[in-house]
Amino acid sequence: MKRIPIVPTLLVLVAVGYMIHLGFWQLERLGEKEAMLARYAAAQASGDEVHWPEAASTTQLALYHRSRLDCRAAESPTTLSGRNAKGEAGLAHFVTCIDAEGAKRQVVLGWSRDPSTPTWTGGVFTGWIAPGPRLVADPPQAGLEANAKPDPKDIPNNHLAYAVQWFLFAGVALVIYALALRKRLRE
Repeated sequence: MKRIPIVPTLLVLVAVGYMIHLGFWQLERLGEKEAMLARYAAAQASGDEVHWPEAASTTQLALYHRSRLDCRAAESPTTLSGRNAKGEAGLAHFVTCIDAEGAKRQVVLGWSRDPSTPTWTGGVFTGWIAPGPRLVADPPQAGLEANAKPDPKDIPNNHLAYAVQWFLFAGVALVIYALALRKRLRE
């Protein structure tokens, strides 16, 4: 009679245990992500204006709030695909804004279908702090249309799906190993 192999069985059990651990970790992340998204939604709904985050550690707390920048100069204009406030596809016009202290800030001036660079040299303006961080001008600048307002609903929250995936991987690994053991013990 054949015996159950010790080392392969231990390896499979360790792997399955780690997959289950990853599933529970994803469930923890689900709660954290839901709390973060609720905080972002509340920030956006309040419309409160905050100071531009100076440190990376304060950026997460400032996201989706309104803010104000005094752009003394603008450089590096560029365009990326984007959507306007009506959801239409087109181009978001970005510049790097240099403030009074010489710090560089990423700014979305607005939206258009025209790829040509608008003329904009700076000024004081308000907008929404979006991930990056970048300030999405509201109202738009340089004669552009309003860009889509950054929305925390655009942040994916797939942690429940990932948890289920890890639990299924663990189950499939156990079934495959059990079938392999059964075949080995029958031979």
